[in-house]
Amino acid sequence: MPEDELSRSSHSNPGKSLVNGIKTNPASNSPKSSLSMPLGPPVYVDLAYIPNHCSGKNTDPEFFKRVRASYYVVSGNDAANGEPSRAVLDALLEGKSQWGENLQVTLIPTHDTEVTREWYQQTHEKQQELNIMVLASSSTVVMQDESFPACKIEF
Repeated sequence: MPEDELSRSSHSNPGKSLVNGIKTNPASNSPKSSLSMPLGPPVYVDLAYIPNHCSGKNTDPEFFKRVRASYYVVSGNDAANGEPSRAVLDALLEGKSQWGENLQVTLIPTHDTEVTREWYQQTHEKQQELNIMVLASSSTVVMQDESFPACKIEF
């Protein structure tokens, strides 16, 4: 959250700010620090969208330790803004390695990016060890004269 947005939210609700739904200390420059609520047990979900287009600004290994999904969607496609972030993809590996259980995880990139391809190739062995599968999109959706790649997910 940009500093001026954080300032505005602090003025409208003094002393309380939310970053990704978590109360933070408004004096802190980093949304990842100074959490005012204790960390709880992990949450298990079928599908999780990696926040902020897989940008490293708000997602770290702690996210993957706490939000345990069968499927993670990676939607970043803006290399100039670090989306998707290699650090976030590495955080998935680090976070999943601490689950203590070898549940199948599927990563669904919505765009074919150089970052995602390089990460896939360089960490493929670790992905296999952690039971992580990366889907490649081979389907196309056509809507109103526009077509785009898509993945089909079945539960």
